Amino acid sequence: VDEKGRLKIPNGFLQLLKTSYGPEVFVTSLTGENVRVYPMDVWIEVERKLAGIPDSHPSKVRFLDRVHFFGQATSLDRQGRLVIPVHARESAQMAGNVDVLGKYDFLEVWNHDRFVDKLQADPFTDEDGRALAEFGI
Repeated sequence: VDEKGRLKIPNGFLQLLKTSYGPEVFVTSLTGENVRVYPMDVWIEVERKLAGIPDSHPSKVRFLDRVHFFGQATSLDRQGRLVIPVHARESAQMAGNVDVLGKYDFLEVWNHDRFVDKLQADPFTDEDGRALAEFGI
């Protein structure tokens, strides 16, 4: 992430975004620890599902408070970059080296040092391996 808060999307993810979804994205965070980049089509589907939940549901309120506080719609520029919103960028310490992880239908971006700390604090265990083996993994 550069000094202007722009994230350069790695080429493999960039090609997938451009060919399958287009340049429009929604960038947000749920916890402030990391940043999520949703293709706009995926985010619209999330909003469609949210519309079916009563507005007074406390989990919906907490979710929307966070995604709107940290988030904004934006577009990839010609160099495959996007601006991370200020609140998300500051909270998730998005500067310098970051790790971009491909999730099923969004990208998760972590401050590199914070992600390494997370991996060390929460190691993959033999129990995790056995649990996944039950699913054929």
